[in-house]
Amino acid sequence: MPRTADHEQRRRQIADAVSRLISEHGLDAVTVARTAATAGMSVGLVQHYFRTKDEMLLHAFREVSARIRARAEQRIRDGVRHERPIARVMAEVMTEYIPLDEARRAEYRVARAFAGRALDAPALAEVDTEAARRLREDIARAVHNGKECGEVDEHLDPLPAAVRLAAVMEGLALQVYREPEGAAGVPVARFVAPVLDAELAAVFTGECRQYAGRAASPRSP
Repeated sequence: MPRTADHEQRRRQIADAVSRLISEHGLDAVTVARTAATAGMSVGLVQHYFRTKDEMLLHAFREVSARIRARAEQRIRDGVRHERPIARVMAEVMTEYIPLDEARRAEYRVARAFAGRALDAPALAEVDTEAARRLREDIARAVHNGKECGEVDEHLDPLPAAVRLAAVMEGLALQVYREPEGAAGVPVARFVAPVLDAELAAVFTGECRQYAGRAASPRSP
């Protein structure tokens, strides 16, 4: 019997094949047969793990989400290690969700395809909604921690601030993906950092005190 690691590797191969098909040819190109050919597997083996296109798409979306989240968490660890203010770390984290290079464009296209499919599939819609909710909660937690370290006004409600920042991030992601070259040859990506910095500055209005005293443990975003 194949080991658990073998099963996980095959599922990753299938998810990568689905992502590659979506990135290169669009969602309509994803079929069990084409996914099997792209993954270098038999149709029967793919069907052993995923019976339908929606199941494959769901797994690919979760793989992409996990990959982005892992990079974001690495940004947070780096920020703590280098003692950066939470606002600075959040700017770096948020850029991981914006398609600023080919790898992130491919990930974003998978997420967009999944969201479109979810419009008519309640089970997928639930996963899509949960992913968005989790992102807002992560941002709200960073805002709350900013209140504790002095970067955020103590009277600010973290949830509306998180909704605002998530909306800005998602809007930037869509604009960068839709029109990477921008108008008159000016790439939309050029405006990502200034816009994020301006929005974060409206929330993180104070100065970071979390590393002022070595006796206190640094708090991650």
